[in-house]
Amino acid sequence: MTTALVIGATGLVGRALVDRLLAGSRYDEVHIFVRRPSLRRHARLVEHIVDFDRPAQHAPLVRGDVLFSTLGTTIRQAGSQAAQYRVDHGYQFDFAKAAASNGVPCLVLVSAVGATPRSRVFYSRMKGELERDVQALGFPRLRILRPSFLDGQRPGSRPMERLGIAATHAINALGLLKRWRPIPADTVAEAMLEAAALPQDGSRIWEFDALFDLAEGRPG
Repeated sequence: MTTALVIGATGLVGRALVDRLLAGSRYDEVHIFVRRPSLRRHARLVEHIVDFDRPAQHAPLVRGDVLFSTLGTTIRQAGSQAAQYRVDHGYQFDFAKAAASNGVPCLVLVSAVGATPRSRVFYSRMKGELERDVQALGFPRLRILRPSFLDGQRPGSRPMERLGIAATHAINALGLLKRWRPIPADTVAEAMLEAAALPQDGSRIWEFDALFDLAEGRPG
């Protein structure tokens, strides 16, 4: 019995990922951890309604073959940098820590282009600190993906993000800022599946440009 665990299952990448997990045959069960019912129904789907602020309550449930971590929010949605950090770093690290403690051998984490704990930019520093902290947990296989803007149909309104994506598309039409060009959420989801399937032990990071190849089964 192979089991995939997913946090962030209702987000842009998370929804695309769960669609693929349920459509494929790599995993016998797909467990998602959500705040409220997702309204998804599938014979292989197991849904856990959890309080992310109380990790001790759901930590025993974080057991399986791979944890896919796609959780994230914005300052606008969270209300402050501290609240965003609690979601983007705290919640994801809590799940990663529980997974490592329970013997889950693989973590696939969606980070961000430019992530580094030394950055002066809050978002990049937050993502870099998360990468650093999960690397210290000692997963036999750690896969980190660093996409740029995520392109796709979100359930919520993010007008500034849509504006940024449109502007980036326009700039890239001129051949500029290719490293920051938007990437479809479907491509990131495919890349996550391919990264999880790689048998080699150790930690691996894919920068933005490499994600397109990874999604096509070319890990580099």
